[in-house]
Amino acid sequence: MIAGCCIAPTTTFAQTDSDDPFRAWLMYFGDHRFEADSKWGFHFDGQYRVNQFGSGNEQLLLRPGINFDATDSLQLSGGYAFIRDAAPKGFDVPEHRFWEQLILRQRVGSVGLMHRYRVEQRLVGRKIPGADGEGELDGYRYRNRFRYFLKATIPIGLEGFYIGAYNELMLNFGTSVTNSVFDQNRSYLALGRSLGRVGNIEMGYLLQLNQRGTGGSVTKRHIVQVGFFSSVPIRQ
Repeated sequence: MIAGCCIAPTTTFAQTDSDDPFRAWLMYFGDHRFEADSKWGFHFDGQYRVNQFGSGNEQLLLRPGINFDATDSLQLSGGYAFIRDAAPKGFDVPEHRFWEQLILRQRVGSVGLMHRYRVEQRLVGRKIPGADGEGELDGYRYRNRFRYFLKATIPIGLEGFYIGAYNELMLNFGTSVTNSVFDQNRSYLALGRSLGRVGNIEMGYLLQLNQRGTGGSVTKRHIVQVGFFSSVPIRQ
């Protein structure tokens, strides 16, 4: 049942093709309470993404925010994100993004579940041809996006080790939608290791189905991910 929730079927889309199949994402996720007994805290995740293990485009994502732990199982957050898409010999395309989210945590036996509901207001840079042939920025396109993320953390009987599996669906909404409501889907499977109070580390595989901007075929991408997760309080 859990596997069915976390792994999305890929046969929904009639036409898919592979694009830059060898990608790698290096990621840090931190949720740090201001003090050990505080309900308020600082969120930050930083991600560095490369195509073809360094020979293609690069993407940098920086996402700070503020958390409020309403209960032990309910967290409210909001913040800002900056994203930069960079080509090896091209023009960097920026995106500015505001986000709000709600996280619900629960347990089913020994399995931990996390539901994340996120809404984003995106200002996506618009690139046009430039006189130098590399392009230039011509303002921003406004986009709204909704994201639903479900992750299962499954102990495997070895001390400190677990399986992490998630699925995340992203949908466009609002008057800015001109082509497709579907934006992308991410399905993930990883081996994780608890490092005690320091945090967790995971290494896994992500299948990304990404809608082309023209509303045509869906791009299939295969991604290796290495992530570090920490919740150490800023002050003990």
